[in-house]
Amino acid sequence: MRQNRELVEVLNALRAQSEVLAQANLELEETNRGVVALHAELDARAEMLAQTSELKSRLVSLVSHEFRTPLGSIQMLAELLLTDGTHPLAAPHRAHIALIRQTAVELSEMVDDLLDLSKAQAGKLQVHPTLVHVEELFSALRVLLRPLTSASPVELRFELEEPLPPMFSDAPKLSLILRNLISNALKFTTEGEVIVRASAIGPDHLCFQVQDTGIGIAAEDLPRLFEDFRQLENPLQTEVKGTGLGLSLVRRFSEFLGGTVSVESEPGAGSIFTVRLPRGWK
Repeated sequence: MRQNRELVEVLNALRAQSEVLAQANLELEETNRGVVALHAELDARAEMLAQTSELKSRLVSLVSHEFRTPLGSIQMLAELLLTDGTHPLAAPHRAHIALIRQTAVELSEMVDDLLDLSKAQAGKLQVHPTLVHVEELFSALRVLLRPLTSASPVELRFELEEPLPPMFSDAPKLSLILRNLISNALKFTTEGEVIVRASAIGPDHLCFQVQDTGIGIAAEDLPRLFEDFRQLENPLQTEVKGTGLGLSLVRRFSEFLGGTVSVESEPGAGSIFTVRLPRGWK
């Protein structure tokens, strides 16, 4: 009898454990179904986000392209009016036309930035490496940026610490990186100088630096300096027009070319932006 009771108790315990296990299996199956459904929902949302991002990039690209032609026409017509020797404009009219031309130039730069950002976000950037001679690059930048310094008290200087061998990189993208850094430095420097330097770092890398004597950047602002559409609060911001994309594009293009960008700055003490790039594209 005792053995029978013990056997019954064991069977009851096994039956209870079996019921608990069955319940646990049911809960596990429901959890698995929930996980599968969650994965399906996440996949659907990821696809939706990808489609939205693609549509946004296409819209930005289309709108930007549509803006470029009329803006180019405005610049050309303004230039013709300003340089027309047969029917010279009165001084007030020249000032108005010059303002129109400058506004068209600034809008064209914004459009170019948006196009570059759209390509970067869509993963459509391509590298077209060629031999780049730093001395020739600096000479071209000096000519290209002359309109920004012709009427400015800020001096723009280019320095080479030593004759550098040519790089094998994408010249237009490297030029864009330096143009954005230099023009940004000129915008936020009211007096003093902007110095552009290039030097070798070992046998495989080159370092480009843009140093200014401008207003500087607070330490708490440095981590978000290279974000898209980021514009920091400062006394000159109301006078400086832009999209807040210049430094973001510098970061994206520097990384795309296999390099890095960093900044050192203090309020009132100017800034130093440093781009480190490989000498040869791989």
